[in-house]
Amino acid sequence: MPTPILDRARERVWHQGLPADRSLLAELAAMPASDVTGLLELADAVREKYCGNGIAVEVLYNAKKGGCSEDCNFCSQSARYASDVDAEPLSSGEGFVAAARDAHERGASEFCVVVAVRGPSTKLLARVCDATRRIKAELPLTVAVSLGILRDDQLTPLVEAGVDKVNHNLETSRRYFSSVCTTHSYDERWETCLRVREHGLELCCGGIIGMGETVEDRLDFLCALQELEPEEVPINFLNPRPGTPYADRSLVEPVEALRFVALARLALPKALVRFAGGREVTLQGLQDLGMRSGASGLVLGNYLTTSGRGDIDDFAMLNRLGFEVLA
Repeated sequence: MPTPILDRARERVWHQGLPADRSLLAELAAMPASDVTGLLELADAVREKYCGNGIAVEVLYNAKKGGCSEDCNFCSQSARYASDVDAEPLSSGEGFVAAARDAHERGASEFCVVVAVRGPSTKLLARVCDATRRIKAELPLTVAVSLGILRDDQLTPLVEAGVDKVNHNLETSRRYFSSVCTTHSYDERWETCLRVREHGLELCCGGIIGMGETVEDRLDFLCALQELEPEEVPINFLNPRPGTPYADRSLVEPVEALRFVALARLALPKALVRFAGGREVTLQGLQDLGMRSGASGLVLGNYLTTSGRGDIDDFAMLNRLGFEVLA
């Protein structure tokens, strides 16, 4: 049933074409759980109005497992933690291309190369650029990279190689970031996002919900994303990994996970809001509802160090809900 808060949100975002501001987002975040269904319906309607019925499907490629120098508390690829991830060296160029072919054959339109590092070495950057040229010459894929903190002189060759998009997540709010990571700063992440913009690349920037942040942190995080205006916003839910400092954290309550996706849609009406890591363990049987809460994309199959749902199940869900998978 409509409420005054939802009526105001509909007027602002649907009718006026304006993103929800912080005060409105705060009211929506405080709505009782019994009213969240109406919020999800509004977010889904906004998604359909601004993004259509297409769903962007992406496959991640973990090109070098483990061994990361950073201390992000959620990440089992950090060399600082006794996690269940065995370090593996950087993949060969042919490994990159083979993974891209597999992603295309599985029905993805986007392929994201991910390497858990503070920032790319000269060797890593050259490998990624060479592989990108080969992939773009052979396959009709959008190529994204996630390579940590980037300098101008590292972004230039990525542009020249044909990279379309750079992922660099803020992860959480500025206030809470130092509770998540201490080996690099929020400002370093922010500056990388700005550099990506300055070099004309699409920006993919999101984060993780459920790391111990408050509702205020989630609102600050959304407002920071509004300032950056990323083309894509991946939303992850903490999937606590053995051996990490967050191993004993509880999963996000499903209603709060769905609420946040809806808030992200209303905060960034025209962005590609992508369901990413942790959706299976957090939402379990509610994933259909999750795709009707404002999302316009999803990550297909496995994530960096965790297993996802089978391709058949995800494509069946999209077909069942009447979505069109973008080519």
